[in-house]
Amino acid sequence: MLRSRRLALGALAFGLTATLGTSLPASPAGASAAGPPRTGFETSHGARWTSQPEEQSFLAAVDRASPRVRVERIGTTAQGRPLQLVRIGAPAPRSAEDVRRGNSVLLICSQHGDEPAGREACLSTVRDLAYAEDRATRRLLARTSVLVLPTANPDGRAADTRTNSDGVDINRDHLALRTAEARAMAAVLRDYRPDTVYDLHEYSPTAPYYVKDLLSLWPRNLNTADPVHRESTALSHDFVEPAVQRAGFSTGVYGIWTDPETGEPVKQVAGDGQERILRNTAGVKGSIGLLVESRVDPLPAPGGGGRAGTALAATGKSGPAADNRRRVASHMAALHGAFTFLDRHRARIEAATTAARLAGYADRGPVHLGGADNDPPAADQVLADPPCAYRLDPAQFAQVEGELALHGVRWQRARDGGAVVPLRQSLRGLVPLLLDQRAAYHLTAATPLDVCPGIKGGKGQGKYGQLKG
Repeated sequence: MLRSRRLALGALAFGLTATLGTSLPASPAGASAAGPPRTGFETSHGARWTSQPEEQSFLAAVDRASPRVRVERIGTTAQGRPLQLVRIGAPAPRSAEDVRRGNSVLLICSQHGDEPAGREACLSTVRDLAYAEDRATRRLLARTSVLVLPTANPDGRAADTRTNSDGVDINRDHLALRTAEARAMAAVLRDYRPDTVYDLHEYSPTAPYYVKDLLSLWPRNLNTADPVHRESTALSHDFVEPAVQRAGFSTGVYGIWTDPETGEPVKQVAGDGQERILRNTAGVKGSIGLLVESRVDPLPAPGGGGRAGTALAATGKSGPAADNRRRVASHMAALHGAFTFLDRHRARIEAATTAARLAGYADRGPVHLGGADNDPPAADQVLADPPCAYRLDPAQFAQVEGELALHGVRWQRARDGGAVVPLRQSLRGLVPLLLDQRAAYHLTAATPLDVCPGIKGGKGQGKYGQLKG
């Protein structure tokens, strides 16, 4: 417990203090004489958000200064901006294979371009992990790879829009993969197989029911394996929420309005089991997932009759810069909890994700086409006895081959140029969501097969040819 507390208060400590406007610590050996780099947000004390050129310079400086960090370009947006992945470890992992050998976490920051606070928290965290010298951080990074996509929607961030430059909400594109941004993230999920996916957002409150400083939500999709669901809810309830509360901020569950007096649920406004949302896609693919949302709107003025519920409000500080710092600070506090979770639950995390990814090879149990963990599915939304495979004709296969490959779905080629996609594979729960015409967001209406002669379920030659994908 003491080691975990040191991690929570030490590993990211100077990132949080920088967010609140105090000084960074002295530079470690090997850093530039000017000290650790700062973001544009930090140097302006929250008066403005970090620009894209500043982000590029910041990441390049951290990459040059620290052997713990490697920055790579994983894609390009429609407007030509880079999508960059930061790999952090002790030392930095050299490849996806290095990451897959141990525990790993992926931070996805600002999928919505008009929600910049998570991005600032991610940038500061990259620097903090690169420079921190305490024993707990070194121990964490020796056993856990930290992957960070600091700006998941660079075009939207430049335009200050929720969507990307094509008007697509990236966080509704994690099945169809129409956008360069979602395609890049899918490739990271496929190649690195992160154990935990942590997705940073912001939200606009609805008084008086939906006004907390920070909300979180786990994968609700019913195709999430039980051990993964259990660890995802533990991450939210046992680590993120307490850490945020200790920092003086209020917390709640995303998508649920609660009565301000009783705390009882009033209405569900979001947060269902849609498989195309990243936290649910991650759960279906066997990763622990969490969505975290900081409050965008300014806090009520002190003495103004509202219930601010935050440490910053109690100080009497006000104004746009102070409120921006509050937004980022709540995310930093949540990250403290997340990193404590990674340290304390390391063995449980690896056991949960390994079990989830192996379960598909048994090819047993129902697949759910609807419903959520708080919303029982209708009878016609449950494949109680799923088909053993789906048949794609040549035209269908040509249409979806690229998306299947990005998801990591495996198939067997047919002699006519089509393909057969068996359910007996790691991504068993995902296959019907992509290919069954009854699924809400299917890519194509493939033909279900109840008899699958020659399907080898993951290796070798079958009637339909070599398993690929």
